[in-house]
Amino acid sequence: MTPRTPAPRSRRERPAKPALTYEGIVATAVRLMEAEGLQRVTMRRLAQELDTGPASLYVYVANTAELHAAILEQLLGAVDLSPAAGEGDWRERLARLLGSYTRVLFAHPGLAHSALVARPSGPNYLDLVEGVLSLLHEGRVPDAQAAWGVDVLLQVATAIAAEQSTRSRSAGAEAEHHALVAALREASAESHPRIAALGGELISGTPEQRLAWIFHMVINGTVTTPRLAP
Repeated sequence: MTPRTPAPRSRRERPAKPALTYEGIVATAVRLMEAEGLQRVTMRRLAQELDTGPASLYVYVANTAELHAAILEQLLGAVDLSPAAGEGDWRERLARLLGSYTRVLFAHPGLAHSALVARPSGPNYLDLVEGVLSLLHEGRVPDAQAAWGVDVLLQVATAIAAEQSTRSRSAGAEAEHHALVAALREASAESHPRIAALGGELISGTPEQRLAWIFHMVINGTVTTPRLAP
């Protein structure tokens, strides 16, 4: 028996699609990233998810880069900014704040790479910048150095997250790490005397210890390095 072809359904009988909004577009993009990865979050793929045409999205978001910046802005709401208003050494608190920002990027590997070039400008990003600047101000860092220092501190944190996320996704990352450790430990004192002398130190410390040290190093550099005169 030949199956019957379904009768065409009138557009009037279909449930109305919810109206597009900027907030809804970004929320859907975040869900899509968590399910399929950031590389799949394109205007065309997002339009499919929202059952609309890409042209409809351009009213709200100019391009894929701006969309990724909006996703970053949304996720920055998870950064722990409480150290900015806490107690204790301001350097330690700033390192904790930067560590929280880095961990948010760690949790979304593709986003870490996007964050190297994405420039969010929403309230979550402004709160992050304000938190860093307030701690630098508490440490009596000159305003000119703090203004440039906040950019460097966030760039360093972002670059660390991007590097580590790349390594974590690499199939041969562990083997490459073991090969590097072996090469450093077995370096000849005749051809590479400084590596031989510091072989153990070059690979010492936990990732958390090294991350905290990097932040303190850059913070101290912001404190002690004056801006060059034009």
